[in-house]
Amino acid sequence: MDILGLTPMMVGIFVGFGLLIGILFGFFGMGGSFLVTPALLVMGYPSTVAVGSGLAFVFGTSVIGALRHRDHGQVDYKLALIMTLAMTVGIEGGKRVVFFLDSTGMADLIISVAYVGLLAVVGLFTLRDAWGSEETDSTGRDLADRVQSLHIPPMVTLRGDVRVSGTIVFAVGLVIGVLSGFLGVGGGFLLMPAMMYGLGVPAAVAVGTDILQITISGAFGAFRYAQSGSVALPVVGALLAGSALGARIGAGATQLVEEDAIKGYFAAMLLAGSVAVAAKELGTAYGIGLLNTVSIVLIFGAAVLVSGAVVLAAICRLRNDGTGTWCRLTTT
Repeated sequence: MDILGLTPMMVGIFVGFGLLIGILFGFFGMGGSFLVTPALLVMGYPSTVAVGSGLAFVFGTSVIGALRHRDHGQVDYKLALIMTLAMTVGIEGGKRVVFFLDSTGMADLIISVAYVGLLAVVGLFTLRDAWGSEETDSTGRDLADRVQSLHIPPMVTLRGDVRVSGTIVFAVGLVIGVLSGFLGVGGGFLLMPAMMYGLGVPAAVAVGTDILQITISGAFGAFRYAQSGSVALPVVGALLAGSALGARIGAGATQLVEEDAIKGYFAAMLLAGSVAVAAKELGTAYGIGLLNTVSIVLIFGAAVLVSGAVVLAAICRLRNDGTGTWCRLTTT
């Protein structure tokens, strides 16, 4: 018996996937659409529905995180306002590009190729950060210093004694907004490195501000796609049912596990998403069913691997166990 158009098995799969992504969201402060959208593409949903549903899921998951970070004083409202205004404009532009490409029949291919490249670049940068944090921190600091040295009015002062051009902040938000509307991502995995490495914002403030901004821009993006009938509400509802619990687990893990200890797994997840979308496109183009299967395994396997590593690392810290085989794997 179908439940709102979904078989019970599909409901269970989406709830479980939402649980895994919720853990990742609670731990990393990212909405998870960078996995949801390519997963829906891999499962055969049209590109417009995959993008719209990804944004709707982002809005639901980010509300929980925004409230939590607000309570900890980790939100820069000035930065969030500028980024929100810029990304709102950018999302509308990205949406128009998606529907134009959809009318030409090229949307699926172009969005998939863009996903492959973007996830690969961010994944490789994160992997480099995990393997050589001191060198990467130095590079990020140099970039932030150069950006802060550009005195383009109006200048704004952000939390952490960061003074930077409001025009540059708006431009960064505009570019990320276009990518958000085009790819169906909330922008979390793009905003985080942009704010920390590009603007020099402290990590804790970047996370809180990022999630607040994603809540607002995700709501706008989801609303615009919903107006066009491009949001699969049963899918989004099932994903949110799982992520509500997962976000609490992930948030609790942040109190126990150092984020640097899990960066390698996070990079692997991004790279797996990139390879999965590439495999799906090649499998479709050349009629190779095995590649389509590989893409699905990679998407879900990445979520299982990373969320499992987060939970395992938290359990090991609670038990003060750093010698067991599995516990050693979470820190190597």
